[in-house]
Amino acid sequence: MAPRKVQYDDYRVAVQQIILPSSDADYLDQLIPALKDATISNRTAGLMNSLAQYAEEREADIERIGLTKHEEFLQSVSQLQKVREGTVALTSEILSLNQSIQASTDKLAAQKEALVETKAIRQNIADASEALKESLRVLHAVNQAHDLIRKKKYYGALKALDDLQNEHLIPTIQNKYATQHKLADIIQKSIPASQKAISEAVMSDLNTWLYRIRETSQFLGEVAFYHTEMRRTRQKERMESNAYLRNFKLNSAIEMVFDESEEFDVLDNEELQVDFTPLFECLHIHEALGQSEKFRVEYAATRRRQKELLLPSSVNLVNEDTDSSLSSLLEGIAGFAIIEKATMRRVPNLRSNVDVDELWDSMCHTAISLISKALDTVDNAEVLLKIKGVIALFIQTMDGWGYSITALDNFLLKLFEKYAELLKRRFSDDFQEIVSTDDYMPMPISNLDEYDKVVNVSWFTPEKPREELTYVHISTLQAPTNVPRFPCVLPFSQMYPLCCIDIRNFLNQFYFFSDDHFQHPAVIDSTLQKSLDQLLSEKVCQSLVERLSSQYLGQIVQILINLEHFETACSELEQLLIAARSSTSAGGPIVLNATEEFRSNKKTAEKRIFELVNSKIDDLVETAEYDWMAPTLETEPSNYMQTLTRYLSNIMNSTLLGLPREIKELIYFDALSHAANMILALPLDEHVKKINPNGVAALAKDVAYLTEFVSGLENALILKENLDELQQTVLLMQTENPDEYFDSAIRNRKFGRVDPLNGPRILENLYAMSVWATSLLGS
Repeated sequence: MAPRKVQYDDYRVAVQQIILPSSDADYLDQLIPALKDATISNRTAGLMNSLAQYAEEREADIERIGLTKHEEFLQSVSQLQKVREGTVALTSEILSLNQSIQASTDKLAAQKEALVETKAIRQNIADASEALKESLRVLHAVNQAHDLIRKKKYYGALKALDDLQNEHLIPTIQNKYATQHKLADIIQKSIPASQKAISEAVMSDLNTWLYRIRETSQFLGEVAFYHTEMRRTRQKERMESNAYLRNFKLNSAIEMVFDESEEFDVLDNEELQVDFTPLFECLHIHEALGQSEKFRVEYAATRRRQKELLLPSSVNLVNEDTDSSLSSLLEGIAGFAIIEKATMRRVPNLRSNVDVDELWDSMCHTAISLISKALDTVDNAEVLLKIKGVIALFIQTMDGWGYSITALDNFLLKLFEKYAELLKRRFSDDFQEIVSTDDYMPMPISNLDEYDKVVNVSWFTPEKPREELTYVHISTLQAPTNVPRFPCVLPFSQMYPLCCIDIRNFLNQFYFFSDDHFQHPAVIDSTLQKSLDQLLSEKVCQSLVERLSSQYLGQIVQILINLEHFETACSELEQLLIAARSSTSAGGPIVLNATEEFRSNKKTAEKRIFELVNSKIDDLVETAEYDWMAPTLETEPSNYMQTLTRYLSNIMNSTLLGLPREIKELIYFDALSHAANMILALPLDEHVKKINPNGVAALAKDVAYLTEFVSGLENALILKENLDELQQTVLLMQTENPDEYFDSAIRNRKFGRVDPLNGPRILENLYAMSVWATSLLGS
């Protein structure tokens, strides 16, 4: 242990203590501290003065003692001399020791100063080392944060920066005397830049993710479309096995319940996986930075830009890649919208319903605009049907994601209008070609298969069962055999079954549009009825009526037969349309205007037949060459009469054979009535002034021939009524007593059918002949 330092204020006390010790060791122990103190405090002179004063006091004491006690004094002087000598020696020794101590003290002071300086340096080094360690910890935390940024562990980096601030920077900055204050201040000022770097890095990763998402949108839409198609297929299978399920469409609650077992995540499957981690991380980082609102705004702006990049400037609907072009457009929109909806569900605070719906509406209206422009070049109904199929798949897919499909449904309505117009135009051309190229002859059938096909497609009910029509049993001496009755002919011409086929195709293709998805079935029903009515009225009925101007009776008859069958077909179509119409259509019967058109134009055709038949009768009657003043009696009927009856017989058994019985009877009735009137007009011609009995006999023979012909016809009694006036007129011409005509009782009984104006004229010609004959005999 180092000796305790002693400091003296007055060296007299020190001298007393130096002198008092009994031994040299004690003496030195007391002397040395006093010397050190005197040397250190530069008060050596004081110590010397104290020692000298002490010596003088002792000398004075000695002198006093010597004066009183001489011997003792001398003895004391002697002792004192010895002491003095010792003192001088001691003083010399003290001076030497003092010098030695002084040298040692200087060396010690230098060493002390060096020690103090060394301790200060060591303290500075320790402080610097500690500050360096603290700075290294801070820099390590900074480097760790930046290393986490490089490793894309952005939230960890942000947390590291936050810990750096709270644990190191803020306490250091608050302590102004801290050695790291300046470094902490510099690093603290760099924190916002680091946070910005993290924000930019995470946004860069998010933009990369968004780019990949945009590139994946079309494939995502394709996967979603495929999933919807599979759901369609499963629902159709269920509807086939359970008719009740036909009341429920795709995306209905019932369909979804049935389809629960078929789990499929369109965002995570074998074909595609969409990882939302970059989005979550970016949102988390911005929330930690207090920039949530800024991020929402930037994200919304980015998605709007991506939406613009997603939509093309045009779409092609007429080339072979129609499906791919339109599908690519709608698949891209579907994928984009699915990502939006999935984002909203996973991060409710990032995307609002308003933002998502706004983007959806914008994409829908753009797509509708693009398709509408491209539709101007589409002139094929099948292409439109494909377009509708793609759009319907798109609608059903997005309806399942909760998007509004009203605008798309309304667009399908416009698409249907164009589809109906194209169908109408195409079938109008088909009907026109069928009507114009028909041979207007009864349709020949060569075998049973052909017969079955025609009967199945036509609204035609054969008079005989199929079995009876097919074979006739012939007995022979050997064995009975069955002989087929083909070839045969059907009453209508080939145009009728061809038109029936087209009508059925027209119906089917109209209802094809309602397959899968169409929210306006009542529009299909009303449009179909209107279009079908127009086609049948304008393209079939009117075209047939235009051909009634033909001079060929067989063609007119065939047109009448066809009109009859078309009228039946229209009646059947009315029932078919009632059965096929949707439940949303208005109830009640369906009446096609074409039905009445065919019915009324049958009358037109009948009139045309009357015209042709009567025209032919006129031509034949005009060939009559009666010699009303014939000198001899004719023994045979006139040639025109034989030709006329033969003509009537031929058309009845051939040309008019296919007509309904009531029409044939009506035509025959009218023809005979017209023939009778034309024959009756012969003797009433203004050029006939006189008629002799031979002329009357010739006319009577022809009328009898005609009457005999009519008597052999079916319904002869009715038909012969047309000849009553002619017969009674001939009878009046043959009467021997013309006055009977002027007797009302006899006239009503014998000549009641004779025209009151024609009777007198006939009698006048006969009277003129009688006067001429009388005068001739008198001369």
